[in-house]
Amino acid sequence: MSQTQTSEQGTQDRPDGSPKQRDIAEAATRLFISQGYASVSMDAIARAAGVSKATLYAYFASKDRLFASLVGEACSRSGFGSVELMEGEGELRATLAALASRTLHFLLDETSLAIYRVVMAEAARFPELGRAFYERGAAKSRRNLALWLERQMEAGRLRRRDPLLAAEQFTGLLRTHVHMRALLGVGPPPTEEEIEAVAAGAVETFLRAYAPDPVPVSEG
Repeated sequence: MSQTQTSEQGTQDRPDGSPKQRDIAEAATRLFISQGYASVSMDAIARAAGVSKATLYAYFASKDRLFASLVGEACSRSGFGSVELMEGEGELRATLAALASRTLHFLLDETSLAIYRVVMAEAARFPELGRAFYERGAAKSRRNLALWLERQMEAGRLRRRDPLLAAEQFTGLLRTHVHMRALLGVGPPPTEEEIEAVAAGAVETFLRAYAPDPVPVSEG
């Protein structure tokens, strides 16, 4: 691995959480949301964050790696990074309910919606943008959830199926008209009652679909 590759790997994957780095992340987020990805330069981010270009590049080797870091940090605060994935008997529904609620609130957060719109608008021109958003967001969350669901299947709490598909289906149940309306800015923001109704419905539907196969009754 070259020295440049090592440097980029470090700046992307091992953020130090320093005040300067937070200033850079906040400034970049504001600029990306207000101006779009293409219009924002690293020079503009450095100015908005009140840091030198040298400092900016010490943390983030390129604009696409900076954007990837922002997505990764946002997703770490989503349901999959914030809910304790409990393992005990009887905890399955409670964990899924907490996960569904937290994930929906994340998806409906104004910053999350704004970043999603930026990616959808510019991913065709900047494939690295879509790749970063997918790998640091949906793909990572799907893998994490699938690992936990696989353990539930092995423990007999869920029917044995493809855990990656199960993870995808669970998150798909959360992306209803409530999320679509918010994404398009149609109508008023969803109420807490609407959000919790979608979360509860997703959990109920998922558990019905993945209920363990009945144990055969032996004849004797």
